[in-house]
Amino acid sequence: MSQIKAEAIWQHEFVLPYILKDLKAKIDAITPVRAIYLYGSRSRVAPNDWRLLDGKDWDVIIVCDFPIVNTHIWTTTLNYHIDLTITTTDKIKNFIERSNSFIELYPNYELEI
Repeated sequence: MSQIKAEAIWQHEFVLPYILKDLKAKIDAITPVRAIYLYGSRSRVAPNDWRLLDGKDWDVIIVCDFPIVNTHIWTTTLNYHIDLTITTTDKIKNFIERSNSFIELYPNYELEI
């Protein structure tokens, strides 16, 4: 975390477009993106209050046809601290059943800003 610019971590006006456009495009080049979910503290706090999450990372799950590991290069090049998991549709079912705190960012953008 010490390598990350703290002021860039929580700024949704920069991080969300990156997740939904550039990062999605990089993954789509390898395997089709089926869904993108935001979970953790950001999914429990209203976006207008995200300034309270200064210093917290972004918890993102991207669902594809097959999982991808070693994705840190896609999340650190722009100093966005994203805890990124890329998994399959079958594996995401367990997460959704266990967690009541997630927001779908793609294909249905459920986040109100």
